[in-house]
Amino acid sequence: MINVIRFVVCLSIAFSLSAANATPDVHSYANSDDFRTAHLALELRADFTERRLIGHVDLRLTRLTPSASALLLDTRDLEVQRVELRAPKRQGLTFSVGARDAILGSPLRIDLPKNEVAEEFVVRIHYRTSPDASGLQWLMPLQTAGKRRPFMYSQSQAIHARSWIPLQDTPQVRFTYEARIKTPTNLLAVMSAENNPAATRNGDYSFSMPQAIPSYLLALAIGDLSFSAIGKRTGVYAEPSVLNSASYEFADVDAMLAACERLFGSYRWGRYDLLILPPSFMWGGMENPRLSFITPTVIAGDRSLVAIIAHELAHSWSGNLVTNDSWESVWLNEGFTTYLERRIVEALYGADRRAMEDMLGMQSLQQDIAELTQKGDGALTKLRVSLQGRDPDDAFSDVPYEKGRFLFGFLELRLGRERLDAFLRGYFDRFAFHSVSTAQFIDYLDAQVLQAPNANLTKAEVLAWIDEPGLPVTAAIPESDAFTKVDTQRDAWLQGKRTAKQLDTQAWNTQQWLRLLKTLPADVTVAQLAELDAAFQFTTTSNTVIAHNWLKSAIRAGYAPAYPRLENYLTSIGRRSLVKELYEELVKTPAGAERARAIYGKARPLYQVPLAAQLDEIVH
Repeated sequence: MINVIRFVVCLSIAFSLSAANATPDVHSYANSDDFRTAHLALELRADFTERRLIGHVDLRLTRLTPSASALLLDTRDLEVQRVELRAPKRQGLTFSVGARDAILGSPLRIDLPKNEVAEEFVVRIHYRTSPDASGLQWLMPLQTAGKRRPFMYSQSQAIHARSWIPLQDTPQVRFTYEARIKTPTNLLAVMSAENNPAATRNGDYSFSMPQAIPSYLLALAIGDLSFSAIGKRTGVYAEPSVLNSASYEFADVDAMLAACERLFGSYRWGRYDLLILPPSFMWGGMENPRLSFITPTVIAGDRSLVAIIAHELAHSWSGNLVTNDSWESVWLNEGFTTYLERRIVEALYGADRRAMEDMLGMQSLQQDIAELTQKGDGALTKLRVSLQGRDPDDAFSDVPYEKGRFLFGFLELRLGRERLDAFLRGYFDRFAFHSVSTAQFIDYLDAQVLQAPNANLTKAEVLAWIDEPGLPVTAAIPESDAFTKVDTQRDAWLQGKRTAKQLDTQAWNTQQWLRLLKTLPADVTVAQLAELDAAFQFTTTSNTVIAHNWLKSAIRAGYAPAYPRLENYLTSIGRRSLVKELYEELVKTPAGAERARAIYGKARPLYQVPLAAQLDEIVH
């Protein structure tokens, strides 16, 4: 039995600075100004037949408002069975579950006894999850890489933790946690916590997370997993059939960790391991502390897509250590991290590689800005956004990632790298294990940089990046000699001066191939695509990112030889950035829309619930 009475030493870290500066979180029912979670203890059993987690959670809470008599928590489609007060005394508590909101789920109200005045108390909630919980993905054996045993994994970001745990589901609240997870004996459980690489499969696993984290970083996976060490504090968990290729692909993770520490200060989370998920995972990666969840679609065989590992690792500083206090400031997580990612890439692979990544990022950003503006969502091209009444998943375009990254590139140009790095290290130290708003970031930048006599930077320029739509006039467009060579070859082919087979591509890397595909003209013909395909076998490439860009052009041009690969691609990969655009391209024509519906009917069970909800709107 988990000891739920223990006092958490880092209690004050969980809420002191954040509570004092927090603004209301529009995506949470929780009355976290009255009560704040300090520690969470889970005891759950995974039922793969019913597709449910069943058990209870103990919440150790601190009372912030003496007169508050009801605790409000976030839930989504949970079956709450009973609620108890566990400490300082034991007694049953009355509760009610409110009406369901399509975005927020349902509030859970727990009435506390009027004579309960303790500053700290523990509430136990017995519950079970829905088979369709938005934050849990249950996979049959055939949907896994090994195809022998089932798999389950969680995805709590942005507000999906409430679908598998009743809690204060807001990044303003940080807590430590422990867990006991029971599984079928032939499966291994891992969490965003202290994992034992040598754990014996026995169906009963215990975890502890001593650093305070927000709810969206709670993570659990259960499957046929093996482990391979990379360094003394790094390694890879994966299904046995994937383990060797993953270990090869991510062999640089130890060097990445060392580069991060040189640039941004000590790593404060103990181990850093990777979990390679089945291909249904909707994100490229998820920065769950101590154990980043990674899509297998980045295993290209040549380590060309490992920037995503640099990104998830960088979150150990920007996002996990210092967290956006609401999803309206998600750029504080993602913009910071994308900038740090590019610095890691530069440190390990050189300035040319960074320049290419930056140019591809700028191209994607400009495309997203244009599309959001065209759809009437120009307000989402700001960094600080309003998401009242909207799903926070709507904010996850390239804008918070790439526009945020280019803001820091602008700061680097104005301040110089040495001065910016000193600011970043100071920021991570000042706000470590706290949640921060955009206003707090601006105030800190103002105090540390803008008020200095030699700032070479104004607050108005910074605010133009944060609060104005699109790209400000101070944005610097990156350049790459490597891409200039690609453009020269592409233009020669388009002008008929060379055939596709005559192009000088022998030394090209993945980023250069992506440059070629991303800059093909919108009116590229079937004959031209056939020539490229004959020369470079794009339709059969094993690089999923190259295939994505090729298939997008194939859909646009009506290149029929790529259609079988398109269906195979969409029915075997669940990564949102790779499949969503293809469906959007398909539905632009009647024939394409019919093809999209036929494919989607087969593919939908593969996709995670949040992605399926988005694709439902596109396809139907």
